[in-house]
Amino acid sequence: MPATDVTASVTPELRRVWDAVRAELRAEVTEVTFHIWLEPLTPAALAGGALFVRAPEHVRTWVEERFHSLISDAATRGAGIARVEIVDHDWEPPAQPDPRVSSEPHASGLNPRYTFDQFVICDGNRLGHAAALSVAEMPAQAYNPLFIHGRPGLGKTHLLHAIGNYVQSYGGGLTVRYATVEEFTSGFVKAVRTNETGAFRERFRGADVLLVDDVQFLAEKLRTEEEFFHTFNALYDAGSQLVVTSDRRPRDIERLADRLRERFEHGLIAELEAPDFDARMAILRKRARLDALDGVDEDTLAEVARHVTSSVRQLEGALIRVVAYASLRGARPEPALAREVLHRLHPLAERTPHVHTVAEIQSAAAEAFGVTRDEMLARDRTPRVAFARQVAMYLARELTDETLPAIGRRFGGRNHTTVLHAHKRISQEMRRDTETLDAVESLRRRLDEPEADRQ
Repeated sequence: MPATDVTASVTPELRRVWDAVRAELRAEVTEVTFHIWLEPLTPAALAGGALFVRAPEHVRTWVEERFHSLISDAATRGAGIARVEIVDHDWEPPAQPDPRVSSEPHASGLNPRYTFDQFVICDGNRLGHAAALSVAEMPAQAYNPLFIHGRPGLGKTHLLHAIGNYVQSYGGGLTVRYATVEEFTSGFVKAVRTNETGAFRERFRGADVLLVDDVQFLAEKLRTEEEFFHTFNALYDAGSQLVVTSDRRPRDIERLADRLRERFEHGLIAELEAPDFDARMAILRKRARLDALDGVDEDTLAEVARHVTSSVRQLEGALIRVVAYASLRGARPEPALAREVLHRLHPLAERTPHVHTVAEIQSAAAEAFGVTRDEMLARDRTPRVAFARQVAMYLARELTDETLPAIGRRFGGRNHTTVLHAHKRISQEMRRDTETLDAVESLRRRLDEPEADRQ
């Protein structure tokens, strides 16, 4: 659609709404991020209580996956609009509510872009993919429950959504419900507060397929854990399918109720592992094709694949950074440029893994974020200190063998639930904010350097 047509369709009301949303977005991200990914967006329509936003082909997939929540939050804050849809350049406003975007997919919480077709299979995820596909094709007949676990960024959430999207397309009317543990918890707390627990239970226990993300965060939420336990039993007894994900195996989730751990271990447990080089290349080729990155050749993709090895999310993010950097320079994304961009973020190193201590992590985090270690251990809640403390707690849990209570004690005698909250908060921020991801990964790499290199 020509630019003049798009401009002509923007009503004064739509322009007012979009200006408010843009102002919120500009305040939330860096100028570079706004310029590359958000400035190209244009308002398409206000319809059915939703804001429709056009995204150019070359950024649409990335905006949908990485910035959709941010844009939705900005629309809620700036204009009181609860739903945002990202559409392509030739999308036309519906004459009436469009069932593709207004009903079940959104009621179920699914992202339509996460499908089995978009999932790259490799040795490290073959079992998880096969189990998820079997569950989607035969809900409650193959593996029930299915427990998928692995480090952040390896595709657990993608498989959950793929199951849900498949069932909604081919399941003959079976109902699907997706939620993170955080959403389940907040919904339950609200239901108790407003005396609407019946409606809450009907929403989850009435599903034919229930998909729950990040169940490790159930630990220590006693009332929510009990509610989830009874929800699990009700669905299982009714012959419904349950699929849950976690960043660790059931037996490694500390302070999870034994009866719930037993339920998780009753079905199939599938682990997702980091992709090998060939799989990383396949992932990058698919991402380049989806984002129409025609100027990226095989040698450049290989350079990215060699530098980033542990996470699909980081791998895709690295490719986008290389392309963005090349665009800002007015250059082609070539291997030499990729090495320059990625060496600082993902340096190649063949070293024996460093054994970390909580004290070492605290000192490194304090130095990286410009605070003192004493401030980090005290009750200082200023944003800069709190963020440094949460990153240090996150890395202490990721890089040491210390228990949650032990980590809490080393941070000024804090409760283990504070450590859990910090880990959850930083994990979420890393998923939605590249600056947080870069800061944490940079500190992790700094910690892995030999002591002499840090002087």
